[in-house]
Amino acid sequence: MRSDCTTQRLNGSMPRDIARAVEILRAGGLVAFPTETVYGLGADAANGQAVARIFAAKGRPVDHPLIVHIASASALRAWARDIPEAAMQLAARFWPGPLTLILKRAPGVAGAASGGLDTIGLRVPGHPVAQALLQAFGGGIAAPSANRFGRISPTCADHVLSELGGCIEAVLDGGKCAVGLESTILDLSRGRPQVLRPGAVTAGMLAEVIGPLDDGLSSRPPRAPGSLAAHYAPATPLHLVESPFLESETARLAATGAVIVLARRKPMSDAGGQWMLLPEEAAAYGRDLYARLREADAQGAAHILVESPPAGPDWVAVHDRLRRAVAGSGGINRSGS
Repeated sequence: MRSDCTTQRLNGSMPRDIARAVEILRAGGLVAFPTETVYGLGADAANGQAVARIFAAKGRPVDHPLIVHIASASALRAWARDIPEAAMQLAARFWPGPLTLILKRAPGVAGAASGGLDTIGLRVPGHPVAQALLQAFGGGIAAPSANRFGRISPTCADHVLSELGGCIEAVLDGGKCAVGLESTILDLSRGRPQVLRPGAVTAGMLAEVIGPLDDGLSSRPPRAPGSLAAHYAPATPLHLVESPFLESETARLAATGAVIVLARRKPMSDAGGQWMLLPEEAAAYGRDLYARLREADAQGAAHILVESPPAGPDWVAVHDRLRRAVAGSGGINRSGS
């Protein structure tokens, strides 16, 4: 971390600001930028010293691999080897978009970003600002989420500045992220493909293109971004509660301190607590979740309660993030999921 760093706020719609971001990256600096999922903390993936600064700024373990963002699928062979046909099929269907592919790493590339593994995570983001940056930069940009390690991912430039302002050179403002949850990660580096992190591209959508996936029960997956049991967490203890018990649990905890409730419905009784509504539809819920968690975390309450979302394939990624947030915050999962 550099103590003398002043973070510039750049406008992602301005070509001169894109050019400035490229200058910073080429000089070994850090630039946060928007993708359709969350804001990433970017460094030149070919510059080991620059990548090391990502780990320092986030407080991230150096053996935890990063995702390298590239401009198009045509760049795959510069970063990966032994690329299976399934990778090309998926790239044609889902790139640019919220899908990261784990492939065998090409010799001599992105060693610092790979966490010591012989594999590499690659993604072509769909956000126009990310695309403009990658096209102008002309190389790969290693970029985990632009927040402190283990905390809530940022979905707007203000979130980045609140955590990393003064620690990085710039944030490229591209507005709010449209998806709001991190990309699906699919391992194609060994045997049958396996989802390591669920996201907007569901397992069913992947299977429609490449056939059955590994359920993960018979194999130990490699390390992957965002795969720790405790992650995406607020500082306030977060509790996941089934809807029928939401009021009673709110009343119980409200007797011990301030409670904020994130729910898809209004309270049916005077249970106390401050209630914040989230959308009922899965994609909209995922888009708003992190911003709402940050808003709740900033209130200084004793507890955050979240109504357990519905079951179903569209909600798998939301359930995944909430389970990890509960574990990371020291809360309790009372939902059974």
